[in-house]
Amino acid sequence: MSSKEVKTALKSARDAIRNKEYKEALKHCKTVLKQEKNNYNAWVFIGVAAAELDQPEQAQGAYKKAAELEPEQILAWQGLASLYEKCNHINAKDDLPGVYQKLLDLYESVDRQKWCDVCKKLVDLYHQEQKHLEVARTWCRLIKTRQEDGADRQELYELWRKLSQLLAENIEDQNNETQQMLLTAFENALDLADNIPNEDHQVLYRNFIQCLSKFPHETTRLKKACEGMITIYPAVQYPLEVICLYLIDSGSLTDEGHQYCCKLVEMNSKSGPGLIGLGIIALQDKKYEDAVSHLTEGLKESPLCIAGWYHLAEAQVKMHRPKEAILSCNQALKTIDNLGASGGSLHQKNLCLRLKAEALLKLSDCASSEEAVRTLDQVSDVDNTPGLLVLQGLACLNTGAIDKATKIMEDLVASYPDLAEAHALEAQVHFTKKDYVKAETSFQRALEKDAEVAEYHYQLGLTYWFMGEETRKDRTKALTHFLKAARLDAHMGKVFCYLGHYYRDVAGDITRARGCYRKAFDLDDSDAESGAAAVDLSVELEDTETALAILTAVTQKASAGAAKWAWLRRGLYYLKAGQHSQAVSDLQAALRADPKDCNCWESLGEAYLSRGGYTTALKSFTRASELNPDSTYSVFKVAAIQQILGRYSEAISQYQLIIKKKEDYVPALKGLGECHLMLGKAALVDFLDGKAVDYVEQALGYFTRALQHRPDVSCLWKLVGDACTCLHPVSPSKVHVHVLGALLGQQKGQEVLKKDELLCLGGRCYGRALKLMSTSNTWCDLGINYYRQAQHLAEMGSSTDDLTELLEKSLHCLKKAVRLDSNNHLYWNALGVVACYRGVGNYALAQHCFIKSIQAEQINAAAWTNLGVLYLATENIEQAHEAFKMAQSLDPSYLLCWIGQALIAERVGSYDTMDLFRHTTELSMHTEGAIGYAYWVCTTLQDKSNRETELYQYNILQMNAVPAAQGVLCKYVERIPNYAPAFTMLGYLNEHLQLKREAAEAYQRATALLNSAEDQHTYNVTVRNWGRLLCSIGDCDKAMQAFKSTPLAELEDIIGFALALFMKGLYKESSTAYEKALAVCKSEQDKAHILTAMAITEYKQGKMNTAKSLLFKCSILKEPTAESLQALCALGLAMQDATLSKAALNELLKHIKHKNDYHRCLLTSAVYALQGRSVAVQRQAAKAVHSNPADPALWSLLSRIVAQYTQRSAKGGAVAGTAAHILDSSHGKKALLYTAVNQLAMGNSTAEDGKSAALKTIQKAAFLSPDDPAVWAGLMAACHADDKLALLRNTQPKRVDLHLALQSAVSASLKDKEILQNYNQSLEKWSFSQAVTGLIDTGKISEAESLCTKNLKSNPDQPAVILLLRQVQCKSLLESQKPLPDAVLEELQKAVMSNSASVPAWQWLAQVYQSQGMMGAAEMCYRKSLQVASQQGNWSGKLSSLLKLALLALEVCMANVSGDHWSSLVQEATSEALKICFSPLAVFLQALLQFSRKMGARETRRLLERVVYQTGYPSSIVSTARWYLLRHLYAKDDHELIDVLVRNAETHGDKRMLELNQKLSAQ
Repeated sequence: MSSKEVKTALKSARDAIRNKEYKEALKHCKTVLKQEKNNYNAWVFIGVAAAELDQPEQAQGAYKKAAELEPEQILAWQGLASLYEKCNHINAKDDLPGVYQKLLDLYESVDRQKWCDVCKKLVDLYHQEQKHLEVARTWCRLIKTRQEDGADRQELYELWRKLSQLLAENIEDQNNETQQMLLTAFENALDLADNIPNEDHQVLYRNFIQCLSKFPHETTRLKKACEGMITIYPAVQYPLEVICLYLIDSGSLTDEGHQYCCKLVEMNSKSGPGLIGLGIIALQDKKYEDAVSHLTEGLKESPLCIAGWYHLAEAQVKMHRPKEAILSCNQALKTIDNLGASGGSLHQKNLCLRLKAEALLKLSDCASSEEAVRTLDQVSDVDNTPGLLVLQGLACLNTGAIDKATKIMEDLVASYPDLAEAHALEAQVHFTKKDYVKAETSFQRALEKDAEVAEYHYQLGLTYWFMGEETRKDRTKALTHFLKAARLDAHMGKVFCYLGHYYRDVAGDITRARGCYRKAFDLDDSDAESGAAAVDLSVELEDTETALAILTAVTQKASAGAAKWAWLRRGLYYLKAGQHSQAVSDLQAALRADPKDCNCWESLGEAYLSRGGYTTALKSFTRASELNPDSTYSVFKVAAIQQILGRYSEAISQYQLIIKKKEDYVPALKGLGECHLMLGKAALVDFLDGKAVDYVEQALGYFTRALQHRPDVSCLWKLVGDACTCLHPVSPSKVHVHVLGALLGQQKGQEVLKKDELLCLGGRCYGRALKLMSTSNTWCDLGINYYRQAQHLAEMGSSTDDLTELLEKSLHCLKKAVRLDSNNHLYWNALGVVACYRGVGNYALAQHCFIKSIQAEQINAAAWTNLGVLYLATENIEQAHEAFKMAQSLDPSYLLCWIGQALIAERVGSYDTMDLFRHTTELSMHTEGAIGYAYWVCTTLQDKSNRETELYQYNILQMNAVPAAQGVLCKYVERIPNYAPAFTMLGYLNEHLQLKREAAEAYQRATALLNSAEDQHTYNVTVRNWGRLLCSIGDCDKAMQAFKSTPLAELEDIIGFALALFMKGLYKESSTAYEKALAVCKSEQDKAHILTAMAITEYKQGKMNTAKSLLFKCSILKEPTAESLQALCALGLAMQDATLSKAALNELLKHIKHKNDYHRCLLTSAVYALQGRSVAVQRQAAKAVHSNPADPALWSLLSRIVAQYTQRSAKGGAVAGTAAHILDSSHGKKALLYTAVNQLAMGNSTAEDGKSAALKTIQKAAFLSPDDPAVWAGLMAACHADDKLALLRNTQPKRVDLHLALQSAVSASLKDKEILQNYNQSLEKWSFSQAVTGLIDTGKISEAESLCTKNLKSNPDQPAVILLLRQVQCKSLLESQKPLPDAVLEELQKAVMSNSASVPAWQWLAQVYQSQGMMGAAEMCYRKSLQVASQQGNWSGKLSSLLKLALLALEVCMANVSGDHWSSLVQEATSEALKICFSPLAVFLQALLQFSRKMGARETRRLLERVVYQTGYPSSIVSTARWYLLRHLYAKDDHELIDVLVRNAETHGDKRMLELNQKLSAQ
């Protein structure tokens, strides 16, 4: 290709590029390059086209090729620069600066404008890459070029300003050359600026100063720049703030700096630098308060000023505020650490650490001193700085390291003998060692070196203060140095505190002392000693306002748990002022500060007590006594408060603690007496008279001991009188009080006082109290005492003269009380009561007194009641009713007014009488209310015609009248033991409550009281009742004696006597007595009863026919009784005469009104049982329960019948027993046994859910009825079943070696039980058999054999025991698996034949034959056992025989013995078992029979799956069925069903089947 064609192709390429046909351009260029490989324009055009086609790498290669070909040509470099600017490739950015440099070289002489543009691009590129030095150099080159080109001033200003902006970022990371170029840029820009001042210029200046402030070495420039800006912009704060901060940090705050700070603060009152500067200047001028104020405000605005924090801490140290100083130092150190090396210096840090250590040492506590040591360890070069060594020594002294401090001191004194601080440290060491003489010398040397240090004067003053005795007396030297210290340092609070000590303790100038304390406290509000002293002296000077002001100021500022002294004093102030709530609040705050201050707790208790908070006061005093057990006061207050709260027993315990320490502490003795007296009064209210007498006796003992120490105290004599008088309602027979001889005027010993003597003693004690202090209250008590003495004499039947004299004395004393205090309603009331007493009978005076009492106290139920009694006594019924009514309205709970209304109702014959008397007993106990209510209850009970009336149902049944009346009557006879009708009624009520022994005792007491009475009929009736109850409790001898004491003429007496003879076993004599009664009897019904009793007597003598004849006589009477028919039916049952029993029962049913009666059901069931109708027995009981489901006796009977006759319904029997136990615990005790037996019968010995386990049920029954042998026998059965179940579950039995213990428990329970001999013998035999079986099962053959042999020795004729012995002896032979000799088999057969009626015996013999391979003989034995069970109606025996027979046949079938006999036998036996009841084992045996016949048949799978997947099958059977089913499924190779079965086994935890599955799957 010619050059012309090349040019044409290049032109075409240029045109294609111009037309944006870049691919066409590439073709033309490639055509050129084929001809000329080094064609510059072709490579350039390729670069352009490739770049436009987004092929940067091809474009870059093309441009670079072109540049290599002609490096001085601009076109390729321009294209390459354009390509790199568009491309984001990393290499592009790296190569672009070089391209720009090449362009600069090429443009420099060609095109100055483009050179400038490229230069700016290069600067931007360097700026992006943070190449500050290249930026500066390149931009300076640009500025220089523009200067050479003649750029104007404005352009150069913009260029220099732009450079300052470019370099203003990351100044700290720039090198010195760059920084200097930056500063030069700022200076040139500032010089070139026009129109000064203006906003841009101000901003530029500000940036310049800000930049200079970052360069520590440019302080001169910074100061010059700030001054320059201040000159140009005097109203701008920024340069002032910068120069102030500079002067503050440099520590060169001169007058000029002061002016700057003042000017800054004038411009902005909250300027941080200005305020900090003023604070530092104030610190220099020793104006510490101003310094702290300015520095604190300034640091709020400029918190990063390290010097500010340091100087603030320094000022706080000077003002003795060490805690605040520590916080300031910490803030300074934190700022230094945050700013790093550029923000603070090591010197600043060391200064702050040293100052912090000084502040910590001023706190003087050990923890602060230890922290000071750690702080000094952070200071660099501490060992070479004397001041720091001094601080170290002081810290060691405060922490107790005296030896170390001594060494530091010695080194300092030796190295720096002229250092005052070293001698001061020496003095401190001697002072700590209490060597005050040497300390004095050292402090004096320190003062010689520097006499202007207040601390030295203060320490020297302290030394003189604690020096020897002479100095202590004078203390003038101490005062001198304290005054000098105060003059040198007016902020040292502790020196003013000691000045206060001096003026208070030495000079006796309280006013001046208070001023010093006030000054000390004002300087240091944490000085509790000064504050407390100032408050105490203010109170002493009666300036309570000042004291309260101080305390209020402290408490307002105090944080939680602080200022205890202030809270305590203010609390005590409020307590004294009667402001109890505020006192409580303040004392609680004091306790938050010190929870272990017993004095605070006592004060708080007093505050609570003052406002009536007894419970909280009790807690406070209790806590105080715990903290200080030796504090008698705290314990006494605890006891006193408990006494107030009515906790007398606890109060007595506390008083006893005091008496143990101080036997003569009279307040505690008085408190003990009062507590016992109150307990005695409470016992009287509860009618516990014996307790009341004991308590009063103890109270008198304590009062007497107190009087021995303080016989001059009137209240003690009065309390003795109260104690003696309070026993007035107690029966004289119970009052025998031991009184110390000291109370009776004797020197030693004690005497026993009776009631009259005790009351007289009470009167004398009241008289003694009146001699010491005459009070109306004591006169009233003395009058009442005389009245009680008169009452007692009247009860005892004493002479009228004595009685009249006592009543006159009583009236005189009560009138005296009224004269002393006529406004006291109690005195008027007491006077009225005495006036209307029958010995006085002054009803007008009594009425006047009661009215005066009501006028004195409007709400006065007692006076209204007494007025009502007065009206009732005078037969004014209506007025009495109104008075009682008024009393009820005033106090509905006042008992006596209700008794009055009941008496009125009784008198007028109202139906409400009984309700009113009952209400009195509900309110409280009173003898009149009790006897009235008991009388009406007994009267209602005796009227048997009203049983169905609503009145009877409500008054007697719903209101539980019998137990309520019995309860109050018991209390009545305790209080009044000589009223025979009360004992008669009590016996009657006890008899209704089935409390027969108590009833007999009550009748006996009534008989004893009536023995001397003239009313013989009443006596005979009472004796009759007593004898009847004696028969009921089995005391026949006393009963016979009682009846013999009567004439035996009345029918009831003769019958009672006959009954006593019968119960004694004297049947002939009893028959004779009954014949006598029959002769006396007139009523047909009574004759029937007597004939029935005679028949029972004849039956007891074995005369069955005579008894039957007598009962037949009863039945042919016009009015035969149900009891005689019941006896006839029972006689038929005893004689096994079903016809007689049935006939008697049918006749009985005609006379029984309640068809669902328990006795009817029992007799009917017994007749059915006699007839052998077991199902009918259960149905009869179930029918009775259905008709009367609320009767627990019927439920219990049903449970018993099911267990005995229809075991297949055992589940229902268990439910019935549970129902009986829930309904009634008395029936439930026996029902629990029936429940357990039913649970055993249903195989539920230990239920998995644990809710109905027989073992748990029988254990509960044994706990409730430990004397019932059947329960222990049931426990034996349950334990045996539990052991068997454990074997099925492959677990160890939990209960072993219990067989003999339980059998012994059965025997012990049967001992001395004469009734039900046959039943007891059967039970004992069964328990013996069970014990032997248990021993055999546990492998204790020798023990079992020994037990059988021992039993046979005592009674050889026991076939059952012989059979057990043979079973034991055969056990070892069978275990040896050797054939048994024929002789042995024959002996075993004989033993079984002797027990041919025993199902287990035949089954055991069958097992023996089965072990010997004699399957036919075994089959015959099982069939024999089945026959016996069927004959006996033994459902469980029949079922077990069938199942065992099926198992025998299945064993033969599994052995593959030919013939259909055995398989047919399995099918036959299991089918018969399933007819009896559902038997899981029978179903499973059928499945196994099918498995043995046809293992892979579908029927086999169906039967096995029925057992596995259906509910109701025991887990042991299901597990075995699962095992066989798995084998069947593997034989069928049915993996889907295998997986289902495996999941089922995993769910139920069947490990045995899972192991089999692993083995089968591995084959």
